[in-house]
Amino acid sequence: MTLLLIHTGGTIGMAPGPLGLAPKPGLVEAALAERLPVGAMLRTHVFNPLRDSADIGPADWNAILDALDAHPGVPALVTHGTDTMAFTGAALAQALAGRAGRVVLCGSMQPLGQGGDAERNLDLALAAAHAPGMGVDLAFDGRLMAAAGLVKHDSHARDAFRSQPQDHAPAPKTRRFDPARRLAVLTLSPGLPGAALAAMLQALDGAVLRVFGAGTVMSDPAILSALRDAVAAGKRLRAVSQCEAGGLAPGAYAAGAALWAAGVENGGRETPEAALIRLWLS
Repeated sequence: MTLLLIHTGGTIGMAPGPLGLAPKPGLVEAALAERLPVGAMLRTHVFNPLRDSADIGPADWNAILDALDAHPGVPALVTHGTDTMAFTGAALAQALAGRAGRVVLCGSMQPLGQGGDAERNLDLALAAAHAPGMGVDLAFDGRLMAAAGLVKHDSHARDAFRSQPQDHAPAPKTRRFDPARRLAVLTLSPGLPGAALAAMLQALDGAVLRVFGAGTVMSDPAILSALRDAVAAGKRLRAVSQCEAGGLAPGAYAAGAALWAAGVENGGRETPEAALIRLWLS
């Protein structure tokens, strides 16, 4: 039995220091080694330096995928901070779609050795990594959740994550991320100046738009013009709902007609994180 640990950083591998919590090299590796069954082998790929999840991005997703490719057929446990866990979950789930293998993400709201949730989450992740099945999941607060639709809904509670169902999608055109692509998630809000939206879109290669409800947008001509101009310039815009669940329903409201007429893509039930990854990989 062999297990691959990919330790990126995050709260789970931190310890108290003079300035507060800071990464402690070797902490996660030791905790996992203590839990391995007799005779099991642990292979490790540790980010150096360990990274706060706020700094995780496309280059790091590529590094995780490279480590997985270097150990084909080996179940993997990826330890990661919680702040961008949903982005990394979507990135791995989509990049690995259609491939056999087991990847389990794990993090915690409190570090190992502090009497919090870290040990329990690590135990669940280890058991899940060696269980039958395939795909990418998050082990957190006693539950296994599909990583493709993760949502961090609470910034402090142990029950910090939910997983929203995602519609089936084909394997991506590419399985690596181009860090040079300029993509972002933009939220429409009442009173947003059209000039501000146009300026943001001008600086991007594409964007996910968090729109209202089941797919509506303000009727402001400047906003609609900014969307049309961006699409005409070859920028891909993909809409998702600002609601956590339910997704979009084009045609349900007249207030959404201009959105689709402008050429904005329908993200359906995708989370903003999943929609952003969809743009990156297609």
